[in-house]
Amino acid sequence: MQALYAQLLVGLINGSFYALLSLGLAVIFGMLNIINFAHGALYMMGAFTAYFLLHLTGIGYWWALLIAPIVVGIFGMILERTMLQWLAGLDHLYGLLLTFGIALIVQGVFQNYFGSSGLPYAIPDYPQIGEWRGLQGGMNLGFMFLPVYRGWVVIFSLVVCLATWFLIEKTRLGAYLRAATENPTLVRAFGINVPRMITLTYGLGVGLAALAGVLSAPINQVRPLMGADLIIVVFAVVVIGGMGSILGSIITGFALGVIEGLTKYFYPEASNTVVFVLMVLVLLVKPTGLTGRAA
Repeated sequence: MQALYAQLLVGLINGSFYALLSLGLAVIFGMLNIINFAHGALYMMGAFTAYFLLHLTGIGYWWALLIAPIVVGIFGMILERTMLQWLAGLDHLYGLLLTFGIALIVQGVFQNYFGSSGLPYAIPDYPQIGEWRGLQGGMNLGFMFLPVYRGWVVIFSLVVCLATWFLIEKTRLGAYLRAATENPTLVRAFGINVPRMITLTYGLGVGLAALAGVLSAPINQVRPLMGADLIIVVFAVVVIGGMGSILGSIITGFALGVIEGLTKYFYPEASNTVVFVLMVLVLLVKPTGLTGRAA
């Protein structure tokens, strides 16, 4: 039973990363109609940015958790203003090819400087900074030993996902974003700067990917191809949940993480393919995804 609980915990952690990444993809596709294949590279950039902030400046984990997504989000907004904005109104294929090229360039630059193996991300123990100490160690729950940091990752990811859903679906700002997607001309008539909203939306989606990278860094080694290993699975999560569906991405991300963890316990040989098998089955029954709507 301890092995089962351990795999469930691993599944929840992976599901947290799937949910954050697929949520960012869903925000970008739902609001901008861009299939952002650079998402994995930006997730990797978030992990590297946190590494540099911690090991070169020593500012502490909590500041790195705040600053790294903002830095990568600003980088994403620059990409949107200089490249992606020219693809407005074109076929999705152009955006996919452009972002795929950006991902290859970003990964190539980091791989050239840091190699394929990447950098070890040890939790620093600065005597003057005690932020990490609250996240070290673990708790004995009786039926399993829960590392504090892994429990923090699951809870914090869920809070961020729900807050993003509330922002987009239940607030006036979210209503403006949805309206700008459906009828930008009408929204401009109300004096709203639609291009700025689009840029900020892309920055939000990219920031969510970078946040997942920061949370993942202490668990997984920081390396240039860490996003490439994950992005295909995340795209499958988005397809299963429904392209552009915010709530679908959150639910599907966590659920598929748990299913993957259970598969590793009961039938390990299928753990790497179970997500794609589920994607095929869902598409056969409901091509728009579990919560997606027909165009």
